Amino acid sequence: MDQQIIIVLLLGLLCFGALAIVLLAPTEKDKTKKRVASLQSGRGPRRAASSGQSEAQSKERRRKLTESLEALDNKTKNLKKKKRLSIDQMLEQAGLPVRRKHYYIASVITAVVFGFVGLVSGQQTWIIGLLILIGGFGFPRWIVNFLRKRRQKKFVDEFSNAIDVIVRGVKSGLPVNESLKIIAREAPRPVSDEFHMLTEALRIGMTLEQALHRMHERMPLQEVNFFGIVLLIQQKTGGNLAEALGNLATVLRSRKMMEGKIKALSAEAKASAYIIGSLPFLVMGAVKVASPDYLDPLFTTRVGHFILIGAGLWMLTGVLVMRKMIQIKV
Repeated sequence: MDQQIIIVLLLGLLCFGALAIVLLAPTEKDKTKKRVASLQSGRGPRRAASSGQSEAQSKERRRKLTESLEALDNKTKNLKKKKRLSIDQMLEQAGLPVRRKHYYIASVITAVVFGFVGLVSGQQTWIIGLLILIGGFGFPRWIVNFLRKRRQKKFVDEFSNAIDVIVRGVKSGLPVNESLKIIAREAPRPVSDEFHMLTEALRIGMTLEQALHRMHERMPLQEVNFFGIVLLIQQKTGGNLAEALGNLATVLRSRKMMEGKIKALSAEAKASAYIIGSLPFLVMGAVKVASPDYLDPLFTTRVGHFILIGAGLWMLTGVLVMRKMIQIKV
């Protein structure tokens, strides 16, 4: 009997102990809460410090970005003020491998040719002198400007594709300099020529800013200016270069599409300007065929010469005004 009582008491004590352990032991939720609280108490200062550092870094980056944009804006304004180009700059922008003395020699030759044509055709002395001036000063400069604009147009047509090559190279892990060398080797001219001179300038020790400045002097286009701004800002402040250049390529293609739309919409005005400008010559030719002696006083008398000069000046003024009206810059 005593043994049974002792066994019952022991079992009761065991049950009571087990129940106490179950009730007083911490649950998983309590453990999780304690763990989270310990982690938060330990990492709180660290997080505060890291957030403070990130805010300081973002402020520093904004400051550098603002300073870079202001400096680039000032440089752009200074470049826009220098509108008059020298002969050497015009020849360089036209991509002509000649020097100033060769240009002057060619100008003298064209002046002699124009004067010889006027002399052979039996023109008066003042007309021959005017032809010599046109051949010596106007015609060579017009040729250089024509080649310069044509080269710039070819550059703009292929520039967005060159930027895409840089974007793909950067995304694949290539350095920017290697991507520039790929464009210098494989892109069509004149893009390859400009990027070749850019990479050569970097190779001989010039900074990226100096090399891009010289590139903009050789090719004074807004597209080149945008490209230089993106590279310089990325160099000074950091960021995703591939994304920035990809956005730039999209913007350049949009500008090109807008320019095409403007040309299509202004085609009617250009055709009207061509027709109006050619009407006086067509009417003069028709009158000359119908009555050959009717217009002779314009070419044989002094008053007729003044009338021709005045009519030519008025026609030139009208053509320039119409040309200005139909030119819309993007």
